[in-house]
Amino acid sequence: MSKHKDEKHRHHESAAEWSLGHDERKPASDKPADAAERPIELSPEDLATPQSPETAGLSEQLADKDREIAELKDKYLRALADTENIRKRMRQQSEDTVRLQRENLLRDLLPITDNLERAVEAASGGGNGKPIVEGVEMVLRALLDFLRTNGVIPRESVGRPFDPQFHEAVDHVESVEHPPNTVISEFHRGYQVGERVLRPARVAVAKAPARDGPSRKNGEGGGVENN
Repeated sequence: MSKHKDEKHRHHESAAEWSLGHDERKPASDKPADAAERPIELSPEDLATPQSPETAGLSEQLADKDREIAELKDKYLRALADTENIRKRMRQQSEDTVRLQRENLLRDLLPITDNLERAVEAASGGGNGKPIVEGVEMVLRALLDFLRTNGVIPRESVGRPFDPQFHEAVDHVESVEHPPNTVISEFHRGYQVGERVLRPARVAVAKAPARDGPSRKNGEGGGVENN
């Protein structure tokens, strides 16, 4: 009887040990086996690294600089467009000014053309030539008045010292009546506008006579008389 109870007790202990070992081999989780193999999905908020106060300040400064650069670029483009518009407007105004000045100049020349036509008509009609001279003189006066109105004045040269700024020497003439380097005649008159030379005068300039010229002639004459 006691032997039967001992065997039954050992049988229960073996069953308990098998049951305990089987329970230890079970998975720790009741979840399906494939659930552990799935990748873990994280939101952007989970991935974002928390910024320190210094990093946040630098990011704000960088954003401010980007806004400032954008504003400066916009101002630069506007200024560039305004400058181009001003340049075009000034060029147009300059062209208009030149055109108006040219038209005014040509319009003022028309009366001189009328006087020349009258002089030609008078010359074609014959006569003693006095009307022709009077017509030419009238045209010359009108032309000089026109030049004077536009600031052009003739420059006197004869009898004055040669000045390369206002004169162009085309001939040198020996003269005992005029000091050397003096203008003795002009081929065409010089003109100036204000202080600027519009056209230099083409002139002949006096120079001292050759020194051996008179003495050589006197010597030759004296030799003939002695013979």
